[in-house]
Amino acid sequence: MAQFPAKSLTPISFLQSFICQSARTLERQGGSSGLERFIEGVGLAASFSLEMNARDDLGCAGAITPDAYAEIIIALKNEIGGHFSRASAEAGAVRIVNRICPFGDHVKQAPELCRMTASVFGGIAARNFGYAKVELKQRIALGHECCEVCVHLDPATVGDRPGDEYHREGDEIVSRSGSSEARARVEARLRQVWRPPAADHTGRTRPPPAIVAESASLRAVLEVIETIAPTPATILITGETGVGKEVVARSIHAMSERADRNFLAINCGAIPESLIESTLFGHEKGAFTGAFTVHQGFFERADRGTLLLDEIDSLPVAAQSRLLRVLQEGEFERVGGRRTLRTDVRIIAASNQDLEDAVRRGRFRSDLYYRLKVIPIHIPPLRDRPDDLGPLVRHFLDRLAQKYGGVAKTLDEGVWRRIRSYSWPGNLRELENVMERAFLFSRGPIIDRIDVGADLVPDAKSPLATAPLRLLRDDAAREAEGKAIADALRQSGGNVRAAARRMGVTPRALHMRLKRLGIAAVAFRGHGSGNPAE
Repeated sequence: MAQFPAKSLTPISFLQSFICQSARTLERQGGSSGLERFIEGVGLAASFSLEMNARDDLGCAGAITPDAYAEIIIALKNEIGGHFSRASAEAGAVRIVNRICPFGDHVKQAPELCRMTASVFGGIAARNFGYAKVELKQRIALGHECCEVCVHLDPATVGDRPGDEYHREGDEIVSRSGSSEARARVEARLRQVWRPPAADHTGRTRPPPAIVAESASLRAVLEVIETIAPTPATILITGETGVGKEVVARSIHAMSERADRNFLAINCGAIPESLIESTLFGHEKGAFTGAFTVHQGFFERADRGTLLLDEIDSLPVAAQSRLLRVLQEGEFERVGGRRTLRTDVRIIAASNQDLEDAVRRGRFRSDLYYRLKVIPIHIPPLRDRPDDLGPLVRHFLDRLAQKYGGVAKTLDEGVWRRIRSYSWPGNLRELENVMERAFLFSRGPIIDRIDVGADLVPDAKSPLATAPLRLLRDDAAREAEGKAIADALRQSGGNVRAAARRMGVTPRALHMRLKRLGIAAVAFRGHGSGNPAE
């Protein structure tokens, strides 16, 4: 909640300063959901003062119309430094566009700052009309050519459009993000039902899955989870390797009436074809060589619970037929058995492949595909969710500090730019592994290097490459500087003072650059004619 402040507390000059400082902080720290909420709160509080300033400039007093509201928000944002204008009208809404962001280039490194615009616009609209939902349709921060903001003023016409809602309650503006509330509820249920595997030799157990969802696409996924989890509907989760399909499946289970029963996950692609039916449906004693006892398959063990069939695309055709029968009739027989067994299992299938293409090629049954795809959920890759990258980095670093009992660490600005420019083909799994290596090999509280060799290169096609030309220029400059220093050290026999004289810099400055670039002067001793003493 944000109370109306006195007008003098938030002049535009203060907000400009706050914007720049927040942008630098977010870029340095890699984003933080707590700081994002703080930014939203400041935006709501500042909205009153900004509105009053704009009203004074425009000579607008008393009740306003949607057209007057549009003039107010355009005027105040342009005074801060934007280039906003009115777009075509939309029933029950005000739509404006902008081609120059008030946050400047910083916003590309910290798209979380767009929360400021949403909260300022939403706060002013809710104060005057009682309600607003702010939809950020396009954003310069995410590589779009312009920003397009649609502020819906009528709750009766907003429908299921995405965005953050703002309400007036007395003298307060309340921000209600349905997706944020959904995330809190889903994560709370995950923690309640999480059954970690047995502790290892260190006594540690795996922490419960965390939900990090700042992007609109992943917020929408959480809202779908809340809607469909209580139902018995079959679900098909698609997405690239490492995007978090199992976490979504566990969340569905946690939010369902089956939460107190088993959640079992099986990777269909990791089981030999000759054993897949026995693994899924079980087998009777004597069914084949080596079958000395009755074996219960996953469908029996998951009865009244949830079964995740990961990499469902690799399921053999024969097993697909048996799976279809279970989905339709709830019946199956063990391999080598004659007794029909019944099971009540919630099926969640997952795949990182294009199942429609597999159907066209005859590798996957079309009737099974449509039976699995009652509720489809697609998880976008990390490169399409730049809003999630910063909070994920911070989350992993915080968890690593707890895991290894060390102090919390933050990212060097150069490292953060490289992380932003990489396409992350391994998604969350790759990001977590890279963060763990960087955490362990960083000796201080600032991580200034990510040692993944040639794997970490900018991908110009990725939306995360927010400034590819500048990044390429920076990398080229860094490479040229490293080569020049290496040549000076080589000619000076590893003598830093002598190398500094050759380069026209102080020894202290050169030492700092050596540390920054990861160059060891001792490696050049024995070369050149200089005195190796440092």
